[in-house]
Amino acid sequence: MAEKKATTKKAAAPKEAAEKKATVKKAATKKAALVINAETVGFKAGDVYQALATAEKALTVAEIAKAAKITNEEALLGLGWLLKEGKVADAEGKLALA
Repeated sequence: MAEKKATTKKAAAPKEAAEKKATVKKAATKKAALVINAETVGFKAGDVYQALATAEKALTVAEIAKAAKITNEEALLGLGWLLKEGKVADAEGKLALA
């Protein structure tokens, strides 16, 4: 009888461990909220501009994001700012400094 109780507790332990792992995984996959204000978007525009200036050629949004070490969404925000100022132009489906 004592052996059954011991095996029951062992069977319950992996289930609890799996639930804890799932909870930790859910918490880790949450993204930080993207803050959109003039200051942060201006900084992203600077990151995008520097990435394009360093590359010295037209890049896609994904390439810009990778070069600037920012997300695609942040790259798009920065590109919007630069497009409005006329500092970026379309070059065969890619973006380059104007």
